[in-house]
Amino acid sequence: MGMLAEHEWSSPLGRAVVGLYSRAYDIDTAECEKTAGWRSFDEFFTRELKNGARPVDGDDSVIVSPADGRVESIGAISSSSTFMVKGRPYRVEELVGDATEARRYVNGAGCVVYLSPRDYHRVHSPVRGQITEIRSLPGDYYPVNSIGLRHVKDLFAINRRVAICIDTPADVGLGRVTVVMVAAIVVGRITVSGIDAPDVPLGLHRMTPPRDVERGDELGIFHLGSTAVVFVEQQAAGKWLTGEGPIRYGRGLVERRANRSATIEAP
Repeated sequence: MGMLAEHEWSSPLGRAVVGLYSRAYDIDTAECEKTAGWRSFDEFFTRELKNGARPVDGDDSVIVSPADGRVESIGAISSSSTFMVKGRPYRVEELVGDATEARRYVNGAGCVVYLSPRDYHRVHSPVRGQITEIRSLPGDYYPVNSIGLRHVKDLFAINRRVAICIDTPADVGLGRVTVVMVAAIVVGRITVSGIDAPDVPLGLHRMTPPRDVERGDELGIFHLGSTAVVFVEQQAAGKWLTGEGPIRYGRGLVERRANRSATIEAP
């Protein structure tokens, strides 16, 4: 499917496919940087938006959505480093790829943003900070829609995934935020800004020097598919600013708690 998606098509075929796809999924190409002339389905699917198409919440105490999509699950991370998604417990370690890293998020929070075929498929930084580590983990390509969530045990933990660790400045007080890009059916590859490869090589990548990012800067691209999971530490897990439902990148997800003794507030 990846090879087919990246095959360069003729202009008439491209116009026909883009037209049909846009009508089927109600895609507004007017908000895209390029409104025609995509050379392949992959180029269309990974289309860029115009500057300003997605205003980014300007408050540094707010962690914003990294992607357009639908918030499917939000909640607290338990003392055993588990996170509930649609009634099923997930071990944070399995999603981020490291037991020590998972313990950072005890009493913190997590959020799942599902990207459907109609959505913009670039993923952006939910905070200002520095990318210090990227873990690329092997896995399967089960669908991450409602069917997959219902029938595939530990779906997010067994699918291919890339965890991007972002350390925020001390004055911002959000600690580390990790965005996990989870692959799905027909997702041929994941590319990440700062790693010059057609797919992120497996293993741990330490960014030397760390890569500076502002809120809303591009982190990576799904080449077909999928889902982004956001993990925040305890001091950042305060008031949820959204519930389950549609969201666009740059909109607030959760606001930093006012003090460390406060409990996370449900949406």
